[in-house]
Amino acid sequence: MDDKQRPADTLRDGSLKATLWRNEGENGSFVSTQFAKTYTDRDGKPRDTNSFASSELLRVSELARQAYTRSNELRHEFA
Repeated sequence: MDDKQRPADTLRDGSLKATLWRNEGENGSFVSTQFAKTYTDRDGKPRDTNSFASSELLRVSELARQAYTRSNELRHEFA
């Protein structure tokens, strides 16, 4: 797997995660973020969903704050 397919970073809070990806655009590198929750399906395989319970939203917002800070750090590293 090359660097373009690997996340630049992944932040976690229990089963919640924020995955930061390096992208290239007309104006250079930028970072995008995906939020997900990992769970185990009936077959015991880990799966991700982008649906969150209302009780998880504050944790998602904290991950978003951390992802914002980390994406700014990464943006400076890429420059």
